Amino acid sequence: MIRAGRRDLARTLADLAAQQGLSTQRYTKVKPYEAAGFPAPISSVRARTQLYDSEQVDAYLQGKPVPQLPDQDDAEDLLDRRECAAEIGVTPRSWDSYKTDPLLTEHKTEVRGVEHWPRGIVHQFQTSRPGRAASATAGGRPKRTGDQIPRDQLPALTAPLLDADPTISAAHIVQELGVHRDTAQDILTRLRADRMADLMAADPSLTPGAAADALGYPAGQVRRAAIRAQAVLRARRTAPYFAAVAQALHDRGWTTTTAAPTVHHPADDVVTAVVLLDGPTPPAPALVWDERQGWRTANSRRHPLLRGAAVPPQGDGIRYLATGTTPPPDALITALTA
Repeated sequence: MIRAGRRDLARTLADLAAQQGLSTQRYTKVKPYEAAGFPAPISSVRARTQLYDSEQVDAYLQGKPVPQLPDQDDAEDLLDRRECAAEIGVTPRSWDSYKTDPLLTEHKTEVRGVEHWPRGIVHQFQTSRPGRAASATAGGRPKRTGDQIPRDQLPALTAPLLDADPTISAAHIVQELGVHRDTAQDILTRLRADRMADLMAADPSLTPGAAADALGYPAGQVRRAAIRAQAVLRARRTAPYFAAVAQALHDRGWTTTTAAPTVHHPADDVVTAVVLLDGPTPPAPALVWDERQGWRTANSRRHPLLRGAAVPPQGDGIRYLATGTTPPPDALITALTA
């Protein structure tokens, strides 16, 4: 395993060969890594790609005492597939099927081309994975049932839980609120991203990682939130422009209110917004703004956005408008009437 905080020290045999001025082929033929005293690999036994801790190797090559690695397990330790399987008591083949779970997919990281997962995430998956006897008595959401709480109520119910424990997991939200794990993970990501964005707006020098650390959020739980927080900040900076567009559309009689567009983050790192044109004679059912493409018409008020962050082609009621991503409101009006 790669102990917490030592990811950047991991090296492959090819890295060690290059360090000593040898080709990988020559290095694996002479096998200096099999000499007495050479540091043991940090990867699992029989792993296809063997990894070594460079601090240990450097000390050995310099004739210095080889430092001992931490011997206490940490939630941020990185485990390869065999270690993950052993951690939860299954075969590596079973782990290969489990690793497509959204929780594990989200937290998978590659170190020198080898897939790893944080120990804490592996435990979180084990606690919440379907079929375990423990989960049947943990108060989680029964299989094949829908979320027991309406989505619009989840932020208000989840926020106090996050306040009480910044390290709270999606599995705990499942047990507390009886929602699907994906729903719990999504609402935690949104709440953390919003709060990280608040801190970053107050102190522009903060990085997403620094904001997460200040809030007490574990690094292994905020990869998506860090991306989303930056998108939230971009959306907030665009708010005055949205307000001007909303006013122009209302003045033209195409909307019944001056409400600003509803902002969405369909892929965490993308900002989109929707305006429903509910006036008497609108030129389209709705308008969609995408920070990558600018404004376009939508052919449906009910489903103006496509699934995910896909950008649709022009045609079938979809028309791209004006030029640039933030055309002046009057230019947008002109494009809609053309």
